[in-house]
Amino acid sequence: MKEEIENALLVLKKGGLILYPTDTVWGIGCDATNPDAVDKVFQLKKRSDEKSLICLVSDFKMLNEYVENVPEVAYDILKYARKPTTIIYDDPIRVAENIIAADNSLAIRVTKDEFCKKLIQRFRRPLVSTSANISGEKTPQSYAEIDPLILEGVDYVVNLHHEKKSGKPSAIIKLKNDGSVKVIRK
Repeated sequence: MKEEIENALLVLKKGGLILYPTDTVWGIGCDATNPDAVDKVFQLKKRSDEKSLICLVSDFKMLNEYVENVPEVAYDILKYARKPTTIIYDDPIRVAENIIAADNSLAIRVTKDEFCKKLIQRFRRPLVSTSANISGEKTPQSYAEIDPLILEGVDYVVNLHHEKKSGKPSAIIKLKNDGSVKVIRK
């Protein structure tokens, strides 16, 4: 795992794209603070840049560095969640403008996956994490199902868990600063 983290770090620091296993499905990732890298993700996925992307952070401390005001209820939701849960927060800060949604919100998941957590801790920045598929196509359930265009379009493929079946996409909850809560995906 150490070697894979080092290889992925080299690519991320140069603004490249990685294909990596997450706590949910295989993801395309890049530096969430680098707008050029984020553009490459949109181009590779053939995704409208009006659709926002999810970011991964390593822990609550990092979450607080990239969201102006984390609602208190977010900590309880994340603490008691039984499956990976992504929360959409208002007023993200210090990230690339092109990953922020039109309503000034950003979807962020505190990862529990060991590889992702260690990679993000070493990188010291959030990672974009979007499913490894062309926009509109089915999300691959395993490494073997990933479209060759995606495999060829990234700068590095993490060599871990290629045989493992992916989990399900995360739950998504939108928490507004006004206290409203909306479940987007269970």
